[in-house]
Amino acid sequence: MYSTTSKNEVVIKLVGKLSLEFPEIDQLRVRAITEEVLYKYDILPQETALVASDIEEKIQIYLATKRLDGLSEKTLKNYNYNLIIFANHLRKPLSTINAMDLRMYLAVRGKNLKASSLNGQISILKSFFSWLHEEEYIPRNPASKLKQTKEPKRLRNPLSEEEIELLRQACDSDREKALLEFLYSTGCRLSEVVSIDTKDINWYEMSLKVIGKGDKQRKVYFSTKAKILLKNYLTSRKDANPALFVASKYPYKRLGGRSVEREIDKIAARANIEKSIYPHIFRHSFATHKLNSGMSLPVLQALMGHENPSTTQIYAQLSQENIKHEYRKIS
Repeated sequence: MYSTTSKNEVVIKLVGKLSLEFPEIDQLRVRAITEEVLYKYDILPQETALVASDIEEKIQIYLATKRLDGLSEKTLKNYNYNLIIFANHLRKPLSTINAMDLRMYLAVRGKNLKASSLNGQISILKSFFSWLHEEEYIPRNPASKLKQTKEPKRLRNPLSEEEIELLRQACDSDREKALLEFLYSTGCRLSEVVSIDTKDINWYEMSLKVIGKGDKQRKVYFSTKAKILLKNYLTSRKDANPALFVASKYPYKRLGGRSVEREIDKIAARANIEKSIYPHIFRHSFATHKLNSGMSLPVLQALMGHENPSTTQIYAQLSQENIKHEYRKIS
């Protein structure tokens, strides 16, 4: 009997195995090719395993629970993808998995990963096994002994105000001007920008509500300059798409994250700035410039949608001039 479930399972397992062997591969492309090759084939499961694994079953229950807890679909997909890779690597009952099994898996999985990416894998395993233990599926939690690896402190390198101005001058179209100014004046994440509809905007207040990480809503604001450029861009459009930013050619689809990255790449190439320019750098620059202009950390934290002020501090850097000025005030 033909089984779509079995075929999907084979595709996921194949992508997972290849990702372990070749970490740099384009996983979505490999999945698309595999699905195309298997399109006309029926796949049936063969129950020949000597050791039964209950990991896949528990993963689905875990994800269903986390969905009810309010985790975003993007986060759930990431959890599912990485836990399926783990399940394919370790074919044994959950109750028999120990800390050494997890360490050996992480040694293989993290071979070519950065410390931050490896810590992401550790966090997923700790969350999964903690849930298994709390729900009494396993007698003990083997992930409780896992420790996060030490990450090198990254010095954020925001754009200077001069670089922002050079990028503004390098914009050609109304859409480029509006997009760049909106990214910089709101400090929004790329995922937030691409999901915005025109109706979301309060033009009088120059504000809008966005849905951030964990499906949490917050209000952000934009500048008068951004308002004028957005109005010019929207007036120039000939489509009825509700999205704030759309493709320049028919059928005028909503701009996705990769399309926005390409737009920023084109602007940066014209500006000829010797620095990596990408959408998220405008969020860093927004935070740094607001902090240096005197905005309080709690207000900046609210605008950026951070639960923890320490996260905001990572994004924002005080200039040495401001540090010196504050020191002189009290000395």
